[in-house]
Amino acid sequence: MSKIIKVSTDLKVTVHDFPQGTIREQNRQLCELIGNGCEMIEHVMPRRLYNELGHTTEIKRKASKCVAMLVDEEFLFKNELQFNPIGCYLYETDKHGSPIMGNILFVSDTYTGDGITFSGIEEETFNKLYEQLKKLAWKAGTK
Repeated sequence: MSKIIKVSTDLKVTVHDFPQGTIREQNRQLCELIGNGCEMIEHVMPRRLYNELGHTTEIKRKASKCVAMLVDEEFLFKNELQFNPIGCYLYETDKHGSPIMGNILFVSDTYTGDGITFSGIEEETFNKLYEQLKKLAWKAGTK
């Protein structure tokens, strides 16, 4: 079973199985993982994920190492959501002022017969990213 990573607004970094089923069923389950009434996912490619953490944007058909961030598409309309410090850092909110709010997921992008789809993260990439996110969460929590 392939894995994905969730980072909550309170800096908890957790591991989850990538959802099974049709694309519609997968997206519904990803929304449920994001939580807070998420009904629509936004696919985000935050610069610091690539420029500072060293991940790739190159999407492949097999063993794709491309990692992306998923957020609640409608987070700005939800008053109860909180800033996600790690999401904001990776998205460079400090440079442009547009925040990432609510829980976030990290998934892989893979080419399939239907185009680009979300998938679990390739093992080597997963291990590297998981440790990087735990370190960022620890740093953000000590400030």
